[in-house]
This record gives sequence, C-alpha cells and structure tokens, in this order.
Amino acid sequence: MAAYVCPPAVMNGEHTVKTSQIVAEVRDRHPHAAWAPRIDGIAASTGIETRGWMLPLETAVARGNGSGLRAVGIEPAQEALARDGFTQQEVDRVLAALETVPAPQTVQERTAPAWEAVQSYGERAARGALQAAGLDAADVDCLITSHSTTPALPGLDIALANKLPLRDDVMLLPATQWACVAGTRSLALAADLVAADPDRVVLVVIAEALSTTYQPADDTLESLIVRLLFADTAVAAVVTGRPRRESVLRLDAAWHHTLPGTQDLHRLETRADGTHFVMDRRGPRAVQATVNAMWEWLRARYQDTPDSWHPDVLLAHPGGTRVLEYMEQTMPDAWPAGLLDYSRAGYATGNRGGAAVFDILRRAHDAGKQKPGDRAVLYAAAPGLTATALEGEWL
Repeated sequence: MAAYVCPPAVMNGEHTVKTSQIVAEVRDRHPHAAWAPRIDGIAASTGIETRGWMLPLETAVARGNGSGLRAVGIEPAQEALARDGFTQQEVDRVLAALETVPAPQTVQERTAPAWEAVQSYGERAARGALQAAGLDAADVDCLITSHSTTPALPGLDIALANKLPLRDDVMLLPATQWACVAGTRSLALAADLVAADPDRVVLVVIAEALSTTYQPADDTLESLIVRLLFADTAVAAVVTGRPRRESVLRLDAAWHHTLPGTQDLHRLETRADGTHFVMDRRGPRAVQATVNAMWEWLRARYQDTPDSWHPDVLLAHPGGTRVLEYMEQTMPDAWPAGLLDYSRAGYATGNRGGAAVFDILRRAHDAGKQKPGDRAVLYAAAPGLTATALEGEWL
C-alpha cells in the first residue's frame, strides 16, 4: 500500500457562533432544567469559545412556518375539547388561539437550507483541493463523498459531479454514514483504489452541517452538550497512486476495528423536528477500547523496533478531549510529548465530525514543523462503534 495525499482544503462555517450565545439561548429557553445552575461550568469544560456554522444560530432556533394547531391536528383538537365539555363557541376560540402559536421547524425546514449549504461548501472545498494538488476536475477518476447530517438522494457525489463538473466516466462512491470516521476511512479506501491502479486520481470531499443537530426544544443534558460541541465544515483532498510535487503525506498501512454491541452508544435519530444526535455516557469508555486496539496494531507492525519506533505526529479524532487525554495516558512513556497538539487545537473551535482529521492534517501542514521522513498516524472513531487508523510518512 502506497498512496500520496495532497494538502487538504478546509472550509469552516462562515457564521461565528459564540458559546456565550448558545448559553444565553439555552438558559432563556430552559430556565428550569436540572442542569441549568451548572450551565456555565458545563460550557467552560468544553474548552470551546466559538465555532463556525454554515447557517447562523438564528436559523437553528427559528420557529417553523406552521402553527401549533397544525402540529396537533384540527380534528384531534376539536374532539379532545368536545370531550372535555367545551361548547362549540369555546372550541372555536381555542382553535383560533392555537392557530396563532408557531410550531417548531419541521425536518424539511431544518434540512433543506443545510443541504444547500453542504453542497456549496463541498464544491468550494473540492475546488480548493484540486488547486492545491495542481489538478483540474477533468483529472479526477474517482470521487468519494461523505455527509451524514443532511440525508439526500441523489447525494453530494452527484451534486459535485454536476457542479465541478466531473467527467461522465468518473467512479462515484458516496458514503453518507461514515460520520466521524469519514476522514481516515475515505483515505483508506482511496489508498486501496490507487493501489489497484496507481494512475488513478481520487478526490475525497466531506461536508458536514453538524449544526442541524441543534434542537432547541430538547432539554436533556446530552442535548445541551451536543449544542456546545459541534461545528460545520467541508474538507477535501486529492489522493494519488504516484507521488506528486504537491504531495505532503504517504500512506503505508491501514487498520480497521469495530466493537460489537456498541451501536446504540452514539446515533442519529430523525424526529418530527429534525435530526437529534444521541449520546450515551458509556461512549468514551468504548472509544478507549478502540484506542487500545490501535496501540496493539502499531506494536505488531513495529515489533522488530519496539524501543526505537514512535510517531512524530498523531492526528486523532476520537470524539472529544476526554479520549485524547486517555490516548496520552496510554501511549508509551518514551514517545515524545506534544504528539496530539494539532488534534487538541482542532477541538478548540468545535467537533467537526467526519471533517476533523482533514482539518487536523491541514493544521499540521500549515505549521510547517514536520520534516520529510517523520512518521504520522491518523486515527478516528465513529458511531458503531468503529474506528480506522492509517500509518505513513511525511513528505
């Protein structure tokens, strides 16, 4: 396996949303929630002060175009009021009042504008990646896409095939459910594709509007944390089977791991008011298990030089800083400090989901501190629980 990655393009959400804005909105909406007295401390514990969204906060918290009466249903409301002894005149007055009450946004109202943004941001990221690689859309032989938060059919692959535009014989590989593992898994797939044909040019595009999981009516602690964590980002990168002048990283090996019986720990649920991201508090411990499995893979891969080998940079997206701390605690003592610095920097402006690893790779590239020959490890875990890691060399 040898695949060459050009510098990723990163398009962060252009609407800056401050943590203080989210705290104020949530506090005003849920003043009596069990966690309300602790909201400032909870927000501070994330370490995130701002994040970029593709659409403004006002869009996420806006009322829907329908009314409370339509949400309830006219006939059910009439029947319920009649059963309670209301006269027809009183029923009419109540129904008229309900008609003036705005309803929450529907799935369509939340998703439609976000899907348009995902396509636009994805196109810009794709064009940026092609420019960084010194290539044109006509050079692309395969397109891999991922976007788990805005379900659509046709998806981002077809949208980009038309917008860029791509040749009509380009292989399109959409992967809409990779979520947080999209960065590493797309690179692993791209590496397999160019291994089969070294002359292939693979374009990877990941665009996530994670702000669509911001659900104003939800008063659970988990929903509060989701509101505070997520950012919107589109990323893209070109992968080739032969080195290019623009290549920054060579991929040498890939590893995949899935934990059985953990599919309920993190999940997206589509409800009447949109997409909800549901988290179980056991999630971080399960992600730690995939970290341990990755350490074992690396030990087996370098069993002939266990005392001298170590990565020079570790680009990791395990879902949060808690697991990053665990990674630091469980890596060998002889490994150098600061391996996860770029990963931590990425989380400082929000969890970017599937786009995170490309964002972290871009940070490492822009810092200019890595030397040719430095060993790099890329790792990400996603709902499932499933994880993918890659090992390679900085160019």
